[in-house]
Amino acid sequence: MKSTVSRAVVAASVTVALGLTAACGGSGDDDGKKASDPAKSAQEDGGSKPTAKKPSVPTVADLEKAVLAKGDLKGYKVEKMSAADMPSETYPADPAACQPFADMFMFASQPAAKARVGRTLTGPDALDATVVSLALLAHEEDDAKKVMGDLRTATKKCTAYEHAGSKYRDVAALPAPKAGDEAVSYKVVGLIEGQKTPMSFTVVRTGTTLAAFYSINLLEPKKFGVPTKIVDAQVEKTEKTEKAGKAGKAGK
Repeated sequence: MKSTVSRAVVAASVTVALGLTAACGGSGDDDGKKASDPAKSAQEDGGSKPTAKKPSVPTVADLEKAVLAKGDLKGYKVEKMSAADMPSETYPADPAACQPFADMFMFASQPAAKARVGRTLTGPDALDATVVSLALLAHEEDDAKKVMGDLRTATKKCTAYEHAGSKYRDVAALPAPKAGDEAVSYKVVGLIEGQKTPMSFTVVRTGTTLAAFYSINLLEPKKFGVPTKIVDAQVEKTEKTEKAGKAGKAGK
């Protein structure tokens, strides 16, 4: 079964829908791991120190507190993205080396995020047709690092691809911001409304959370790129929310 995925793009006073078809599917979450016996483990390893506790993975409620909201950026309109705009299913890209880009276009990833929230931001300048969509994706920390590594590898191996009936060209890495624990940026050129349109992506990892940003300007395609102040504001809020959460748990 296929479903239509729409990402609303506002250009000045014009609304344009970006269509993308994705295949529906599911996967099991049971990894089949069994809990070990702490006493037995201690005997086997000679009483060595226990391994460090893994960072907790944020829930949807945690991400809702961390994502940018009205008033966080003066003059910006912030709207919540619907579930239809962020499908959890992934659809194969050709070639496979470009799969991380195809997934991130829908704010999806492999491994899949444990929780996600999304927002669309439009700036205070009515003449600026740039629209930015952002999403927070919560992973196990190792999985978050893998997603970043796969994106970084794709910037070196992928130059063009096809995905869900659409073609994307001129894929290239962009200078990444110095934010979070690590970051990656890249551009993709797609054909929208018969016009070659550059799309800019930036993904920043802060611990277990990925902040993914997508930017497009349909009226002036050459003016693309994720505004630095949006990236900085979101990363800062993510870090503050994470610290507040740790402090709250420590006080219990």
